[in-house]
Amino acid sequence: MSFKEEYYPSPDGLNLYYREYGSDQSASPLLCLSGLTRSSLDFHDFAERYSKTRTVYTLDYRGRGKSPYDANYKNYNPQVYIGDIYAFLTEKKIEKALFVGTSLGGLLTMAMAGFAKNFIAGAILNDVGPEVDKSGSSRILDYVGKEVRYATLEEAAEKQKELYRGAYPDITEEDWLGQAKSTFIYDEGAKNYRLNYDLNLGKALAEQLNSDEQVDLWPFFKELNDVPTLAIRGALSDVLSEAVFDRMKKENPNMETLVLKNRGHVPLLNEPETLTKLDDFIARVR
Repeated sequence: MSFKEEYYPSPDGLNLYYREYGSDQSASPLLCLSGLTRSSLDFHDFAERYSKTRTVYTLDYRGRGKSPYDANYKNYNPQVYIGDIYAFLTEKKIEKALFVGTSLGGLLTMAMAGFAKNFIAGAILNDVGPEVDKSGSSRILDYVGKEVRYATLEEAAEKQKELYRGAYPDITEEDWLGQAKSTFIYDEGAKNYRLNYDLNLGKALAEQLNSDEQVDLWPFFKELNDVPTLAIRGALSDVLSEAVFDRMKKENPNMETLVLKNRGHVPLLNEPETLTKLDDFIARVR
């Protein structure tokens, strides 16, 4: 394998999974944080590309991928995730990292900037900002935690294509199969493919979105003003609106940006235009 599979202890005793790619310590490592229901699998190609010049870590949050599920679904919340990330950085003795945050991962990156900015050498925010558009949050709430199973990965890929082709109008059949492989896992007992996360995430998300205690992330985002930051937006996104993206640029005039025409939520970070921008940006963050 091109990576090592490891575990680290969370503050409350769960052994959380991560992958480690490469070993070059000449620059800050890349710390990859995935979307709400996603896992380290999303960053495999990305990590292989950039592990030639620095170490890359890809984490599975609790309740995703190869990390254990939490018996208390209320622990599926950003405050607990931040504690887990802090525990990882401490366990690995990482003084600074270049955070790569997709969707939820970007929200956690902004939160880290507010709580523990000293760890952030740079930030890449993939289709996420301090405000999540209501149309996107409603769509996500509608599918997270719903039980779906498929007999084959090919069947899963067809369904993924049916549901999400609006966000990815130009990707290939091979790409759709790759999406299925990173979304579903084979269930030996049921002899079919199930979602690769704890379905209780849906219950946790519903409670959080309906709570009166919503956190204003704009002050956290502003903490990135003196940190190298790249924000990527899919032009078709229903999560990061054009209005919020424009405000982000005004609030942080030093922030570098990229808008992708044929992408919704979220860009896959493998688009040629994206890779050109990432290669340049990552090389400059030490």
